[in-house]
Amino acid sequence: MKLGMFMMPLHPPGRNATETLAEDREAFLLADRLGYSEAFVGEHVTDLAENVTSCLMFLASLAHETKNIVLGSGTINMPNSHPAAIAAQVAMLDHILKGRFIMGISPGGLMSDAEVFGNYQKNRNAMFVESINMVLKIWESDGPLDLQGEFFKVSTRQTAIPEIGQGLILKPYQKPHPPIVGTAVAPFSQGVTEMAKRGWTPISANFLLPEWVKTHWPKYVEGREAVGAKPSPAEWRVAKSIFVADDEKTAQRYGKSAEGPYHFYFKQLVRKLVGFSGRSNLFKLDQAQPDSEITPEYVVDKLVIAGTVDSVVDQLLAFRRQVGDFGTLLYACHDWKDPALGQRSMELMATEVMPRVNAAIAKGAA
Repeated sequence: MKLGMFMMPLHPPGRNATETLAEDREAFLLADRLGYSEAFVGEHVTDLAENVTSCLMFLASLAHETKNIVLGSGTINMPNSHPAAIAAQVAMLDHILKGRFIMGISPGGLMSDAEVFGNYQKNRNAMFVESINMVLKIWESDGPLDLQGEFFKVSTRQTAIPEIGQGLILKPYQKPHPPIVGTAVAPFSQGVTEMAKRGWTPISANFLLPEWVKTHWPKYVEGREAVGAKPSPAEWRVAKSIFVADDEKTAQRYGKSAEGPYHFYFKQLVRKLVGFSGRSNLFKLDQAQPDSEITPEYVVDKLVIAGTVDSVVDQLLAFRRQVGDFGTLLYACHDWKDPALGQRSMELMATEVMPRVNAAIAKGAA
């Protein structure tokens, strides 16, 4: 099993943006030094708690300071940008990184972003599909562009001068395009099946109960088999909120209690997903459970793995037995309220936890 990282760059809104952006960059640089295989970062425009406003710009800032790690957009919120802009910017970044890039895409989940870009009352799933289809057609095209859709129009037909390059858009470094991944944020996600049919791979979100994460693999198998392809667990990424400490007392205080950043993260998520978006189903096995019981304490207890190396190894192996085999574990990077503890957790995860997890898997103990 590979170890990667997924950053939903969520910080207390009162923190200085200059400091949090520097902190987020340092987390990526540390992941590269520690041998994490890949790292994704999200983006939002209308959220002061998440001040990475463009994941592509953020990743470009890391291109020449990272050496081996593959960088991923996690995700480009497709309805909020024009397909031509996405196609051009992704292609440029792919060249800068010389192929060390994974293209994560989604319809976007923050409703204030949808409102500010004018698509709150529109069919954002349909916009998402139309947008990515146009991006792929742009990369396939050798002539003047002329794409007409319900939501977007991409045309250079009237102004193109192909013999000098005018009217054409850069193609990616990777051929025919970078690997495409999508986040899976719903139980029994039909989106996973549709992604699988197109050769895209899923990331199961870190804020889903293990029982719901488990439902993604059969949906992926369904999609791959529908197009005559053989699915492999190596293609499935699963994100998980994990905190590793040198002692159990610190692990529980920082990883589980209201003193730590994990509690803050899920307090924010509960407010957004339960209090506003009506997504309390993500945190319930029994849908009759009252929303009032979906507290940050309840969610942290269900979703955060925290402990010493020994404890985290055991919890991760139990989690894998519950959800099934998967290829990449994405360590969910949270705010470094205590930078030393945040960095130490990432270090222990890479140098001690994962080698032991993989040794247990190799022995058939997981």
